Amino acid sequence: MIAAPLRIGILGTAKIARSFVLGVEHSKRVTVSAVASRDAAKARAFAGEFAIARSFGGYENLLADRDVDAVYIPLPNSLHCEWSIRAAQAGKNVLCEKPLAATASEARAMFDAARRYGVHLVEGFPYRAQPQTLKMRELLDAGVIGEIRLMQASFGFTLGDGENIRLSADLAGGALMDVGSYPVSLVRMVAKARPARVYAAAEWTASGVDRALAATLEFESGLFAQITCSFSTCLHRQALISGSSGVIQTTFLNHTYSLPQAVLQLRVGTGKDAVDTTVQTTAVNGFLAQAESFERLVRGGRAQWSGATPEESIDNMMTLEAILQSARGGSTVEIPANH
Repeated sequence: MIAAPLRIGILGTAKIARSFVLGVEHSKRVTVSAVASRDAAKARAFAGEFAIARSFGGYENLLADRDVDAVYIPLPNSLHCEWSIRAAQAGKNVLCEKPLAATASEARAMFDAARRYGVHLVEGFPYRAQPQTLKMRELLDAGVIGEIRLMQASFGFTLGDGENIRLSADLAGGALMDVGSYPVSLVRMVAKARPARVYAAAEWTASGVDRALAATLEFESGLFAQITCSFSTCLHRQALISGSSGVIQTTFLNHTYSLPQAVLQLRVGTGKDAVDTTVQTTAVNGFLAQAESFERLVRGGRAQWSGATPEESIDNMMTLEAILQSARGGSTVEIPANH
């Protein structure tokens, strides 16, 4: 028998918060029980639109609600640290949107707070809960393509005209911190280590953030990975994982709305006799899959969580920081061996 749904409160009413609510609306494991905004009228309107029981003007008022078990934080990157720590202090488990923080030091402080107050804190990457990604990890762990030697991963789309928080330096914006965090996290997940050094180049906006960026990541294992991200290309999301005896191609999508999207392309073999296979998986909404994995984590422990571990999330932030440092300085940046 499934226990009563995990009651989740949402801090903010941004577009992604709406997508989250729609994604989990039919879940028997989680329910959105409250929403907060700095503007009480916005919170009331959001709650009314989605039949959410309670709304609050002010995030701190939601955190004081004893009928909320956990919070989802879709706020701008620069606010993730503050509100994740405040949620932990209030005894709430936290599902925080990617990237977890604006810096690695913030990420460490967030996990320190979660440990101190006895709650779970995780970074939200819906693609990690996708059957597509779970199957890819299964194939990699089974050594189907051998030793991983090269990776390429890219994500981009065209950002419309006008003001956008993604282009705000004060809010820790930029292509890398938005779409670029996905390929960085994918590379970290596949490599099972953070890179030893990175080199990057970027196109900069007038506001001082990157509009497009490319980086090479070098690992102690000998693995080389290249990631690219952009706010000025057609929508694309693709990764190529090349091993000593095969190749996997994946879109590492957050949401696989149809079966044709929920596939992996697998090639096994090193020559002309290599065998190509389309590996079919199940199509699911990533917010739903991630939220239910989060519920299992809260109630069953770390082994139930399909997403990033604290170590991975800190490694992601260290890598993002190093990539930006390299792009601004035009030189290779070494990443320390220890956290």
